[in-house]
Amino acid sequence: MVKLGRTIKLRLYPDTNQAEQFLAMSQEYQRLANIISQWIFDNGFQLSWLKINHQLYKIFRQESELNSQMIQSVFRTVSARYKTVREQMRQHSYRYKNEEHKWIRAPRDLTWLVKPIQFRRPQADLVRQSNYSFVDKMQQISITTLGKRTKLGFTNKGFEKYFTDDWKLGTAKLVHNRDKRFLHIGITKEVSDFDVKANPKIVGIDRGLRFLATTFDSEGKTLFFDGQKILRKRKKFLEIRCRLQSKGTKSAKKKLRQLAQRENRWMTDVNHRLAKTLVALYGPHTLFVLEDLTNVTFNTDDLPKSLRNSHRSWSFFQLESFLMYKAQAIQSTVVKVSPAFTSQRCPKCGLIEKINRHHDTHEYWCKQCQYRCNDDRLGAMNIEMLGQYWLNGVKRPKIKKLTTAG
Repeated sequence: MVKLGRTIKLRLYPDTNQAEQFLAMSQEYQRLANIISQWIFDNGFQLSWLKINHQLYKIFRQESELNSQMIQSVFRTVSARYKTVREQMRQHSYRYKNEEHKWIRAPRDLTWLVKPIQFRRPQADLVRQSNYSFVDKMQQISITTLGKRTKLGFTNKGFEKYFTDDWKLGTAKLVHNRDKRFLHIGITKEVSDFDVKANPKIVGIDRGLRFLATTFDSEGKTLFFDGQKILRKRKKFLEIRCRLQSKGTKSAKKKLRQLAQRENRWMTDVNHRLAKTLVALYGPHTLFVLEDLTNVTFNTDDLPKSLRNSHRSWSFFQLESFLMYKAQAIQSTVVKVSPAFTSQRCPKCGLIEKINRHHDTHEYWCKQCQYRCNDDRLGAMNIEMLGQYWLNGVKRPKIKKLTTAG
Protein backbone atom coordinates (compact mmCIF):
# COMPACT_ATOMS: atom_id res chain seq x y z
CA MET A 1 0.00 0.00 0.00
CA VAL A 2 1.08 3.58 -0.67
CA LYS A 3 -0.24 6.80 0.85
CA LEU A 4 -1.90 9.15 -1.62
CA GLY A 5 -2.00 12.87 -0.79
CA ARG A 6 -4.23 15.71 -1.95
CA THR A 7 -5.14 19.24 -0.87
CA ILE A 8 -8.75 20.40 -0.77
CA LYS A 9 -9.59 24.10 -0.74
CA LEU A 10 -12.63 25.34 1.16
CA ARG A 11 -13.98 28.88 0.72
CA LEU A 12 -14.81 30.41 4.11
CA TYR A 13 -17.45 33.07 4.73
CA PRO A 14 -16.50 34.98 7.89
CA ASP A 15 -18.32 38.11 9.05
CA THR A 16 -16.36 41.30 9.74
CA ASN A 17 -15.59 40.37 13.34
CA GLN A 18 -14.46 36.84 12.40
CA ALA A 19 -12.26 38.18 9.60
CA GLU A 20 -10.51 40.47 12.08
CA GLN A 21 -10.02 37.56 14.50
CA PHE A 22 -8.48 35.40 11.76
CA LEU A 23 -6.16 38.23 10.70
CA ALA A 24 -4.99 38.85 14.28
CA MET A 25 -4.32 35.12 14.80
CA SER A 26 -2.47 34.81 11.48
CA GLN A 27 -0.30 37.84 12.23
CA GLU A 28 0.64 36.47 15.64
CA TYR A 29 1.44 33.09 14.06
CA GLN A 30 3.63 34.88 11.50
CA ARG A 31 5.42 36.90 14.24
CA LEU A 32 6.31 33.78 16.23
CA ALA A 33 7.40 31.96 13.06
CA ASN A 34 9.93 34.70 12.28
CA ILE A 35 11.26 34.63 15.86
CA ILE A 36 11.77 30.86 15.63
CA SER A 37 13.39 31.21 12.21
CA GLN A 38 15.87 33.72 13.63
CA TRP A 39 16.64 31.36 16.56
CA ILE A 40 17.30 28.45 14.18
CA PHE A 41 19.58 30.65 12.06
CA ASP A 42 21.52 31.86 15.13
CA ASN A 43 21.92 28.38 16.67
CA GLY A 44 23.52 26.31 13.95
CA PHE A 45 20.28 25.31 12.19
CA GLN A 46 19.01 23.00 14.91
CA LEU A 47 15.80 21.63 13.40
CA SER A 48 14.81 19.25 16.18
CA TRP A 49 11.29 20.12 17.28
CA LEU A 50 12.16 19.02 20.85
CA LYS A 51 15.13 21.39 21.08
CA ILE A 52 13.15 24.32 19.71
CA ASN A 53 10.31 23.51 22.09
CA HIS A 54 12.69 23.33 25.07
CA GLN A 55 14.18 26.75 24.34
CA LEU A 56 11.14 28.81 23.30
CA TYR A 57 7.90 27.20 24.47
CA LYS A 58 7.75 28.77 27.96
CA ILE A 59 8.63 32.20 26.61
CA PHE A 60 5.89 32.04 23.98
CA ARG A 61 3.29 30.80 26.44
CA GLN A 62 3.94 33.80 28.67
CA GLU A 63 3.91 36.49 25.98
CA SER A 64 1.66 35.15 23.21
CA GLU A 65 -2.11 34.79 23.00
CA LEU A 66 -1.83 31.66 20.86
CA ASN A 67 -2.87 28.51 22.68
CA SER A 68 -0.49 25.66 23.43
CA GLN A 69 -1.46 23.59 20.38
CA MET A 70 -0.97 26.52 18.00
CA ILE A 71 2.47 27.29 19.43
CA GLN A 72 3.51 23.69 18.84
CA SER A 73 2.16 24.06 15.31
CA VAL A 74 4.43 27.08 14.71
CA PHE A 75 7.46 25.04 15.78
CA ARG A 76 6.61 22.30 13.30
CA THR A 77 5.83 24.75 10.48
CA VAL A 78 9.17 26.58 10.72
CA SER A 79 11.18 23.37 11.13
CA ALA A 80 9.44 21.84 8.09
CA ARG A 81 10.19 24.94 5.99
CA TYR A 82 13.90 24.72 6.78
CA LYS A 83 13.94 20.99 6.02
CA THR A 84 12.32 21.68 2.64
CA VAL A 85 14.92 24.33 1.81
CA ARG A 86 17.69 21.97 2.91
CA GLU A 87 16.40 19.25 0.57
CA GLN A 88 16.13 21.73 -2.31
CA MET A 89 19.75 22.74 -1.75
CA ARG A 90 20.84 19.11 -1.80
CA GLN A 91 19.09 18.56 -5.11
CA HIS A 92 20.57 21.70 -6.70
CA SER A 93 24.28 21.75 -6.02
CA TYR A 94 26.45 24.79 -6.75
CA ARG A 95 28.13 24.54 -10.17
CA TYR A 96 31.26 26.43 -11.12
CA LYS A 97 34.27 26.15 -13.44
CA ASN A 98 37.64 25.48 -11.88
CA GLU A 99 41.02 26.72 -13.08
CA GLU A 100 41.06 23.98 -15.70
CA HIS A 101 37.68 25.20 -17.01
CA LYS A 102 35.95 22.00 -15.92
CA TRP A 103 32.53 22.08 -14.33
CA ILE A 104 32.59 21.26 -10.61
CA ARG A 105 29.62 20.53 -8.37
CA ALA A 106 29.79 21.61 -4.74
CA PRO A 107 27.12 20.30 -2.34
CA ARG A 108 25.08 22.94 -0.55
CA ASP A 109 23.43 22.98 2.86
CA LEU A 110 21.69 25.49 5.13
CA THR A 111 24.97 27.21 5.98
CA TRP A 112 24.74 28.82 2.53
CA LEU A 113 21.84 30.97 3.78
CA VAL A 114 22.92 34.56 4.41
CA LYS A 115 19.80 35.41 6.43
CA PRO A 116 16.95 33.56 8.15
CA ILE A 117 13.96 32.35 6.15
CA GLN A 118 11.31 35.03 6.32
CA PHE A 119 7.58 34.40 6.72
CA ARG A 120 6.25 37.42 4.87
CA ARG A 121 2.52 36.76 4.96
CA PRO A 122 0.13 36.20 7.85
CA GLN A 123 -0.60 32.49 8.09
CA ALA A 124 -1.77 29.76 10.45
CA ASP A 125 -1.53 25.96 10.34
CA LEU A 126 -4.46 24.31 12.10
CA VAL A 127 -4.49 20.79 13.53
CA ARG A 128 -7.61 18.67 12.94
CA GLN A 129 -9.99 18.58 15.94
CA SER A 130 -7.61 20.64 18.11
CA ASN A 131 -7.80 23.81 15.96
CA TYR A 132 -10.54 23.12 13.45
CA SER A 133 -13.45 20.71 13.15
CA PHE A 134 -16.67 20.29 11.17
CA VAL A 135 -19.89 20.77 13.12
CA ASP A 136 -23.66 20.87 12.56
CA LYS A 137 -23.60 17.84 10.26
CA MET A 138 -20.81 19.28 8.08
CA GLN A 139 -22.75 22.49 7.53
CA GLN A 140 -20.29 24.69 9.44
CA ILE A 141 -16.66 24.67 10.47
CA SER A 142 -15.32 25.59 13.91
CA ILE A 143 -11.90 27.31 13.95
CA THR A 144 -9.62 28.42 16.77
CA THR A 145 -8.85 32.16 17.17
CA LEU A 146 -6.88 34.11 19.77
CA GLY A 147 -9.99 34.05 21.93
CA LYS A 148 -12.66 31.38 21.77
CA ARG A 149 -13.45 29.17 18.78
CA THR A 150 -15.77 30.56 16.17
CA LYS A 151 -18.21 28.90 13.76
CA LEU A 152 -18.76 29.95 10.15
CA GLY A 153 -20.07 28.70 6.85
CA PHE A 154 -18.02 27.30 3.98
CA THR A 155 -18.33 25.79 0.51
CA ASN A 156 -16.53 22.69 -0.76
CA LYS A 157 -17.59 22.95 -4.40
CA GLY A 158 -15.52 20.60 -6.54
CA PHE A 159 -14.16 18.71 -3.53
CA GLU A 160 -17.29 16.91 -2.34
CA LYS A 161 -15.93 13.49 -3.35
CA TYR A 162 -13.11 13.77 -0.81
CA PHE A 163 -15.43 13.95 2.20
CA THR A 164 -15.69 10.17 2.48
CA ASP A 165 -14.47 7.62 5.01
CA ASP A 166 -11.50 6.50 2.91
CA TRP A 167 -9.92 9.99 2.91
CA LYS A 168 -8.26 11.13 6.15
CA LEU A 169 -8.21 14.87 6.87
CA GLY A 170 -4.97 16.34 8.23
CA THR A 171 -3.46 19.73 9.05
CA ALA A 172 -5.08 22.75 7.40
CA LYS A 173 -3.66 26.13 6.37
CA LEU A 174 -5.66 29.33 6.76
CA VAL A 175 -5.12 31.42 3.61
CA HIS A 176 -6.03 35.03 2.85
CA ASN A 177 -6.20 35.87 -0.84
CA ARG A 178 -7.72 39.00 -2.37
CA ASP A 179 -10.06 39.73 0.54
CA LYS A 180 -11.22 36.11 0.52
CA ARG A 181 -10.56 33.45 3.14
CA PHE A 182 -9.75 29.84 2.31
CA LEU A 183 -8.87 26.75 4.29
CA HIS A 184 -6.44 24.40 2.51
CA ILE A 185 -6.68 20.94 4.08
CA GLY A 186 -4.20 18.17 3.44
CA ILE A 187 -5.87 14.78 3.01
CA THR A 188 -4.46 11.27 2.58
CA LYS A 189 -5.70 7.85 1.49
CA GLU A 190 -4.03 4.46 1.19
CA VAL A 191 -4.14 2.87 -2.27
CA SER A 192 -2.58 -0.22 -3.82
CA ASP A 193 0.98 0.26 -5.03
CA PHE A 194 2.21 -0.23 -8.61
CA ASP A 195 2.81 -3.93 -9.29
CA VAL A 196 5.90 -4.55 -11.43
CA LYS A 197 4.91 -8.19 -11.96
CA ALA A 198 1.42 -7.43 -13.31
CA ASN A 199 2.63 -7.06 -16.93
CA PRO A 200 2.08 -3.28 -17.03
CA LYS A 201 1.78 -1.23 -20.19
CA ILE A 202 4.91 0.85 -20.89
CA VAL A 203 4.57 4.39 -22.26
CA GLY A 204 7.63 6.41 -23.29
CA ILE A 205 7.02 10.16 -23.21
CA ASP A 206 9.22 12.66 -25.04
CA ARG A 207 8.56 16.22 -23.86
CA GLY A 208 9.09 19.26 -26.03
CA LEU A 209 7.64 22.51 -27.36
CA ARG A 210 6.50 21.75 -30.93
CA PHE A 211 4.74 18.76 -29.39
CA LEU A 212 4.12 19.11 -25.66
CA ALA A 213 4.35 15.33 -25.42
CA THR A 214 4.95 12.52 -27.88
CA THR A 215 4.11 9.05 -26.57
CA PHE A 216 5.07 5.59 -27.76
CA ASP A 217 3.62 2.58 -25.92
CA SER A 218 4.50 -1.11 -25.70
CA GLU A 219 1.87 -1.88 -28.34
CA GLY A 220 3.69 0.28 -30.91
CA LYS A 221 1.13 3.09 -30.94
CA THR A 222 2.20 6.75 -31.09
CA LEU A 223 0.34 9.88 -30.02
CA PHE A 224 1.31 13.51 -30.59
CA PHE A 225 0.06 16.35 -28.35
CA ASP A 226 0.38 19.53 -30.40
CA GLY A 227 2.03 22.54 -28.76
CA GLN A 228 1.68 25.16 -31.51
CA LYS A 229 -1.20 27.00 -29.80
CA ILE A 230 0.79 27.00 -26.57
CA LEU A 231 3.82 28.51 -28.34
CA ARG A 232 1.71 31.25 -29.91
CA LYS A 233 0.21 32.19 -26.56
CA ARG A 234 3.61 32.22 -24.87
CA LYS A 235 4.89 34.45 -27.65
CA LYS A 236 1.99 36.82 -26.98
CA PHE A 237 2.82 36.87 -23.25
CA LEU A 238 6.44 37.66 -24.14
CA GLU A 239 5.47 40.55 -26.43
CA ILE A 240 3.26 42.10 -23.74
CA ARG A 241 6.03 41.65 -21.16
CA CYS A 242 8.57 43.39 -23.42
CA ARG A 243 6.25 46.38 -23.95
CA LEU A 244 5.64 46.76 -20.22
CA GLN A 245 9.33 46.40 -19.37
CA SER A 246 10.24 49.12 -21.86
CA LYS A 247 7.93 51.59 -20.08
CA GLY A 248 9.38 51.02 -16.61
CA THR A 249 6.58 52.91 -14.84
CA LYS A 250 5.07 51.94 -11.51
CA SER A 251 1.80 50.89 -13.13
CA ALA A 252 3.71 48.88 -15.75
CA LYS A 253 5.57 46.98 -13.02
CA LYS A 254 2.27 46.23 -11.31
CA LYS A 255 0.85 44.89 -14.58
CA LEU A 256 4.00 42.80 -15.06
CA ARG A 257 3.39 41.07 -11.72
CA GLN A 258 -0.23 40.43 -12.64
CA LEU A 259 0.83 39.12 -16.05
CA ALA A 260 3.33 36.72 -14.46
CA GLN A 261 0.65 35.34 -12.13
CA ARG A 262 -1.77 34.92 -15.02
CA GLU A 263 0.83 33.14 -17.14
CA ASN A 264 1.72 30.81 -14.26
CA ARG A 265 -1.93 29.92 -13.71
CA TRP A 266 -2.38 29.24 -17.41
CA MET A 267 0.78 27.11 -17.58
CA THR A 268 -0.31 25.12 -14.52
CA ASP A 269 -3.70 24.47 -16.12
CA VAL A 270 -2.06 23.25 -19.36
CA ASN A 271 0.15 20.81 -17.47
CA HIS A 272 -2.75 19.61 -15.32
CA ARG A 273 -4.91 18.89 -18.37
CA LEU A 274 -2.09 17.14 -20.21
CA ALA A 275 -1.24 14.92 -17.22
CA LYS A 276 -4.93 14.13 -16.71
CA THR A 277 -5.31 13.20 -20.40
CA LEU A 278 -2.31 10.87 -20.33
CA VAL A 279 -3.57 9.07 -17.23
CA ALA A 280 -7.09 8.74 -18.66
CA LEU A 281 -5.83 7.43 -22.02
CA TYR A 282 -3.55 4.70 -20.71
CA GLY A 283 -5.41 3.80 -17.53
CA PRO A 284 -4.30 1.72 -14.51
CA HIS A 285 -1.14 -0.41 -14.29
CA THR A 286 0.88 1.77 -16.67
CA LEU A 287 4.56 2.57 -16.44
CA PHE A 288 5.09 6.13 -17.66
CA VAL A 289 8.74 6.69 -18.63
CA LEU A 290 10.23 10.20 -18.73
CA GLU A 291 13.69 11.59 -19.29
CA ASP A 292 15.39 12.84 -16.14
CA LEU A 293 15.92 16.50 -17.06
CA THR A 294 17.49 17.50 -13.73
CA ASN A 295 20.41 19.89 -14.35
CA VAL A 296 19.98 19.49 -18.12
CA THR A 297 20.79 22.68 -20.06
CA PHE A 298 18.99 23.07 -23.36
CA ASN A 299 20.92 24.38 -26.35
CA THR A 300 18.81 27.09 -27.99
CA ASP A 301 21.32 28.22 -30.63
CA ASP A 302 19.49 26.40 -33.44
CA LEU A 303 16.07 27.72 -32.40
CA PRO A 304 14.37 30.87 -33.73
CA LYS A 305 14.72 33.84 -31.38
CA SER A 306 10.97 33.79 -30.69
CA LEU A 307 11.21 30.24 -29.28
CA ARG A 308 14.34 30.54 -27.14
CA ASN A 309 12.57 32.02 -24.13
CA SER A 310 9.88 29.29 -24.23
CA HIS A 311 12.49 26.55 -24.43
CA ARG A 312 14.31 27.88 -21.37
CA SER A 313 11.28 28.59 -19.21
CA TRP A 314 8.73 25.84 -19.96
CA SER A 315 7.90 23.98 -16.74
CA PHE A 316 8.81 20.40 -17.65
CA PHE A 317 9.22 19.51 -13.97
CA GLN A 318 5.67 20.63 -13.18
CA LEU A 319 4.20 18.25 -15.78
CA GLU A 320 6.37 15.50 -14.31
CA SER A 321 5.12 16.10 -10.75
CA PHE A 322 1.47 16.29 -11.86
CA LEU A 323 1.79 13.04 -13.81
CA MET A 324 3.43 11.32 -10.82
CA TYR A 325 0.61 11.91 -8.34
CA LYS A 326 -2.16 11.37 -10.88
CA ALA A 327 -0.61 8.05 -11.96
CA GLN A 328 -0.21 6.95 -8.35
CA ALA A 329 -3.96 7.28 -7.82
CA ILE A 330 -4.67 4.55 -10.42
CA GLN A 331 -1.90 2.12 -9.42
CA SER A 332 0.42 3.38 -12.16
CA THR A 333 3.84 4.93 -11.70
CA VAL A 334 6.42 7.22 -13.30
CA VAL A 335 10.10 6.32 -13.71
CA LYS A 336 12.83 8.68 -14.91
CA VAL A 337 15.65 7.50 -17.17
CA SER A 338 18.84 9.06 -18.51
CA PRO A 339 18.24 11.36 -21.50
CA ALA A 340 21.63 10.51 -23.03
CA PHE A 341 21.35 9.64 -26.75
CA THR A 342 17.55 9.15 -26.72
CA SER A 343 17.25 11.43 -29.76
CA GLN A 344 20.28 9.98 -31.55
CA ARG A 345 19.85 6.17 -31.35
CA CYS A 346 18.30 4.26 -34.22
CA PRO A 347 15.69 1.88 -32.75
CA LYS A 348 16.22 -0.61 -35.58
CA CYS A 349 19.98 -1.08 -35.82
CA GLY A 350 21.14 0.63 -32.61
CA LEU A 351 23.55 3.06 -34.29
CA ILE A 352 24.04 6.36 -32.47
CA GLU A 353 24.89 9.32 -34.67
CA LYS A 354 24.04 12.95 -33.92
CA ILE A 355 23.98 13.90 -37.60
CA ASN A 356 21.17 11.41 -38.27
CA ARG A 357 18.74 13.80 -36.65
CA HIS A 358 17.65 16.68 -38.91
CA HIS A 359 16.20 19.53 -36.84
CA ASP A 360 15.04 21.53 -39.85
CA THR A 361 12.71 18.76 -41.08
CA HIS A 362 12.08 17.19 -37.61
CA GLU A 363 13.17 13.85 -39.00
CA TYR A 364 15.56 11.08 -38.05
CA TRP A 365 17.20 9.23 -40.93
CA CYS A 366 19.64 6.45 -40.10
CA LYS A 367 22.53 6.43 -42.58
CA GLN A 368 23.27 2.77 -41.81
CA CYS A 369 19.91 0.97 -42.10
CA GLN A 370 17.95 3.83 -43.79
CA TYR A 371 15.28 3.83 -41.06
CA ARG A 372 13.27 7.07 -41.18
CA CYS A 373 11.10 8.46 -38.43
CA ASN A 374 9.78 11.66 -36.85
CA ASP A 375 12.48 12.78 -34.39
CA ASP A 376 10.03 13.28 -31.48
CA ARG A 377 8.57 9.81 -32.05
CA LEU A 378 12.08 8.36 -32.14
CA GLY A 379 12.83 9.89 -28.74
CA ALA A 380 9.65 8.37 -27.28
CA MET A 381 10.57 4.96 -28.74
CA ASN A 382 14.00 4.97 -27.08
CA ILE A 383 12.52 6.17 -23.79
CA GLU A 384 9.96 3.33 -23.91
CA MET A 385 12.82 0.87 -24.50
CA LEU A 386 14.59 2.14 -21.37
CA GLY A 387 11.32 1.55 -19.48
CA GLN A 388 11.48 -2.10 -20.55
CA TYR A 389 15.03 -2.29 -19.17
CA TRP A 390 13.79 -0.86 -15.86
CA LEU A 391 11.05 -3.49 -15.63
CA ASN A 392 13.68 -6.15 -16.26
CA GLY A 393 15.60 -5.03 -13.20
CA VAL A 394 18.04 -2.40 -14.50
CA LYS A 395 18.04 0.27 -11.78
CA ARG A 396 19.41 3.15 -13.88
CA PRO A 397 18.75 2.30 -17.53
CA LYS A 398 20.87 4.27 -19.97
CA ILE A 399 21.71 4.13 -23.67
CA LYS A 400 25.40 3.47 -24.19
CA LYS A 401 27.29 5.05 -27.06
CA LEU A 402 27.83 2.69 -30.01
CA THR A 403 29.61 3.36 -33.26
CA THR A 404 28.34 0.26 -35.07
CA ALA A 405 25.12 -1.69 -35.01
CA GLY A 406 24.38 -3.35 -31.67
